[in-house]
Amino acid sequence: MSGVSIVIVAAGRGSRMGQGDKLFMEVAGLPLVGHTWRRFDRFAGTAEIVIVTRGESRSLFENLAKRIAAAKPWRIVEGGAERQDSVWNGVNATDEASAVVAIQDGARPCTPLGSLGQAIEAAREMGAAVLAKRVSDTLKRGDGQAQILGTVDRENLWAVQTPQVFRREVILAALAKVRDEGLAITDDTAACEALGQAVKLIECDRPNPKATTPDDLPFIESLLAAEAAGEG
Repeated sequence: MSGVSIVIVAAGRGSRMGQGDKLFMEVAGLPLVGHTWRRFDRFAGTAEIVIVTRGESRSLFENLAKRIAAAKPWRIVEGGAERQDSVWNGVNATDEASAVVAIQDGARPCTPLGSLGQAIEAAREMGAAVLAKRVSDTLKRGDGQAQILGTVDRENLWAVQTPQVFRREVILAALAKVRDEGLAITDDTAACEALGQAVKLIECDRPNPKATTPDDLPFIESLLAAEAAGEG
């Protein structure tokens, strides 16, 4: 398979949103996750899309596929107890002939496809790559009483995003190591760190927000609306 397998992780409940399943909140005329799915469905390099979700959400995604007129092959996979378990299920469900797998948060619908292309090329070359943004805010370390203990040097600090892109055999080996050693990770590049696999940071040159709280939605909606109007 010459194209890329996309794994969209959509098995969480979005508890911090506090308004039901955040992935199906309507934003700019479509459920949030519908924008994510449609973006990757329209990406020329996509060979297939694997959606990892809860069993009770299967019918919602089946209906959503019709709504966005999904053109690329897709399938639904049951999620696991933790995000890393869901990713494991999703990656294992990709076509074995796929050389590269990109793992994407379902709640991150504005990913710039130019940066995605850079990450794919870097992953093909060195095994793993991730979209990221340099940390520009001043960082402080606090104590248990929310008082400042000191300032953190922000030089060479990055906030990682998704997609996180890997050669298929690399991410499978990294996730297997995490599972074998009982490690808990919050992102997929951490599995590569456990394996000793280098990961290329791809600086994302445009906004790539993830919907985590209700305050994130107006900004995301403005980005999607501007893009639809040809301004993005």
